[in-house]
Amino acid sequence: MSRRVAEPATDSPPSTGSTTSPPLPGGNSPSPRRTGAARSFGAAWQAQEQARAVADAERDGSVVELDPEICDPSAIADRVPDTTDAAFDAFVEQIREEGQRSPALVRPKPGEPGRYEIAYGRRRRRAAQILGRPLRAIVRPLSDTELVIAQGSENLARADLSYIERAHFARNMVQAGVARETIAKAMGTQATHLSSLLTVADAIPAPVLATIGPAPKIGRPNWLTLADRIKTASPEQIDTAIASPDLAGKASDERFAVVLAALTVVPKPKAKPRAETLKDPKGRKYARVERSATGLRVTVEEAAEPGFGDYLAQRIPEILAAYRASKG
Repeated sequence: MSRRVAEPATDSPPSTGSTTSPPLPGGNSPSPRRTGAARSFGAAWQAQEQARAVADAERDGSVVELDPEICDPSAIADRVPDTTDAAFDAFVEQIREEGQRSPALVRPKPGEPGRYEIAYGRRRRRAAQILGRPLRAIVRPLSDTELVIAQGSENLARADLSYIERAHFARNMVQAGVARETIAKAMGTQATHLSSLLTVADAIPAPVLATIGPAPKIGRPNWLTLADRIKTASPEQIDTAIASPDLAGKASDERFAVVLAALTVVPKPKAKPRAETLKDPKGRKYARVERSATGLRVTVEEAAEPGFGDYLAQRIPEILAAYRASKG
């Protein structure tokens, strides 16, 4: 069930921190030459536009209160769960003390009358469940593409979404059948960067990602290093790494370090050549034979049998010919 929330108009926009939703769907796709500075500017512009949209929605009474239990997360996950997420605990306390500053965006769930699907606001919904409060939300009849773009737009403006979460979100959209052009627009990124995200996401098995979590301080180079080690590791090594007792009680970034260290490739020690001493019937040593992975070495004891070394060297071609003849 839902009810409309009447709130006074305000000239000041809501907070643009982690609780601020991105703009509603719309606008042009990002330029293929978009720089990091332009992206930052775009995120700030989006936050301002979203603030205006939220203020308009609150003024015209389109913000409603919904039972969080009838609001389902989008089928395309963006967040990577983390049981040690202290930031979320702080987020819940902020809402407990100050209320939900920014509404979520939901749509009526297709095929399930009376239920809603969240475009953005999953954490707000979780907080509402924990606090036993309704979820403040804007309800819009979004298409599947508009839902994805709205969800991705929030990711663009959200500073606390880690690198692997962006990669995870991109892969989940691909697996859901979303066109890459739509994914690039939703994430505000270029096709080459999108391919990079997908490469990393595809290289990290789900159990490894679930064990590590979002790893907010770990960037692309370190994830690529882990991906390389996973490629050369056996399934048993990976299982051992993610079951390590050293993971207990550690934050996500520390868990990444533990798994990475557990998959460090230890070079195998070079096998020492096997040596055999040859003796004549009287027990005198006349040669030493050393076998290794790359060949065989014969060392003649000249003192024990003078001239035998030269005799052997001269007959090596004969010995080789006889060996080849014996093989047919």
